Amino acid sequence: MPAMLTAQFTVLPLSQSPSPQASFRLGLRPSPAARARSVAPVAAASAAAVSAKPAAASSPLVADRKVVRIGLPSKGRMAEQTLSLLKSCQLSVRQLNPRQYTADIPLIPNLEVWFQRPKDIVRKLQSGDLDLGFVGFDIVSEYGEGTEDLVVVHDALDFGHCRLSLAVPKEGIFENIITLEDLLKMPEWTDERPLRVVTGFGYLGDKFLREKGFKHVRFLSADGALESYPPMGVADAIVDLVSSGTTLRENNLKEIDGGVILESQATLVASRKSLHKRKGVLEVTHELLERLEAHLRATAELMVTANMRGNSAEEVAERVLSQTSICGLQGPTISPVYCRRDGKVDVEYYAINVVVPQKLLYKSIQQLRSIGGSGVLVTKLTYIFDEETPRWRNLLSELGL
Repeated sequence: MPAMLTAQFTVLPLSQSPSPQASFRLGLRPSPAARARSVAPVAAASAAAVSAKPAAASSPLVADRKVVRIGLPSKGRMAEQTLSLLKSCQLSVRQLNPRQYTADIPLIPNLEVWFQRPKDIVRKLQSGDLDLGFVGFDIVSEYGEGTEDLVVVHDALDFGHCRLSLAVPKEGIFENIITLEDLLKMPEWTDERPLRVVTGFGYLGDKFLREKGFKHVRFLSADGALESYPPMGVADAIVDLVSSGTTLRENNLKEIDGGVILESQATLVASRKSLHKRKGVLEVTHELLERLEAHLRATAELMVTANMRGNSAEEVAERVLSQTSICGLQGPTISPVYCRRDGKVDVEYYAINVVVPQKLLYKSIQQLRSIGGSGVLVTKLTYIFDEETPRWRNLLSELGL
C-alpha cells in the first residue's frame, strides 16, 4: 500500500459504503460513538439546537443571507458527473441561463446553486460564502490545508477517481530509481542543487516530502502540462493527478513505489460553521445524504426474482438461506404463486425476491438453480433507503448534536 499524506480536517468514517474507502483514511479523526436516535426526530432536534451550539471557528457568517448555498464545479468532467449524480437522485439542477453562475434545484426550494472553480468552492466554504460543496478530495486537501472548518460529509461519491502521485523520468539518473527511498538516497540533491519538483499541489507535495525525510527540495508552481517540465530540463520530478497513467508513460515518466500522496474521488463537503449556525443547512445536508446514500447503494445491487417448487414458504426459505450469495439485505422475501388446478386455487411454486451485489450476480443465479430456482428475473434498483443513513449519524456525532 503506498504511503499517504496525513490530513487534519475531519473526514467522517463509515464501515459500510457503496465504494471502497481504504484510500481515504488520511488522518481520519474517529467520531464518537453515534447516538441511538431516529432520523426525523434527530433532524428536528438538531435544527433547534444549532443556534445554541458555538461554531468551531472565529470568522462570522454573512448575517443577512437566508438561503443555503451549495457550490458545484463550473466546468469539465467533474461538473458533468456532479450534475448527472444529482439528476440520478431526483435533484436536477435548473440553470435558466448557461452564462449565469447561479441555478437552483426545484425540489429543495431553500437551496441556491453556485457554479465555481473547485478551489474556489473550498475557499468559499472556509469564508462562509458557501455552506456545502461538491469537490474532489484532492482539492479539499490542497486548499483546505488541514483546517477543521471543513467537514467531509460524504467521501465516496464514486466518480472523479484519481491519485496525486510523484513521477520522475524513466531514463538518465532516474533509470534505476524504483522507490521513494531510492529517490531520497540519491547523492545529487544538495542545498546548491535541490530536487526540483513542479506541481500545482504545493501544500500537499511539500508536506509529503518533508514527512518522508527530504531536506533538499525546491518546488516550482505550475497548473498545466507538467509532464513537459522534466524533458525540458526545468524540473526533475512532478507531483500531479494521475488516472490511468497513460499521459505519464507517453511523456517518458514513471511513478515510483511509495510516491502516491493521496487517493481521491468526488466528495460532499460542508462548512462546520454553517452546519452549526445557519438555519436550514443541517436539514438540506440530511436530505442530500439520504438521496446520495440510497442511490449509490442501489447502483451496486440487483433485485433477483425466481420461482421455486416447495411444500411451504419455510421449506423454500431453508433452501435459499443455505446458499451464501442469495441471502439478501436482511433475508429473502418468499411469497406463494397461486394457480388453478382441478377447479381449485392451489400453490405449487413460491416466488423468491432477493437483493444481491452486481459482482455476485452469476454466482447467485447458479446457486438459485442448484436448489430448484427457475424463471430467474434480474432488475436494476434505483434506491435502497436504510432505516437511518449511517453518515448522518456520524455527522451528528461529529458536530456534538
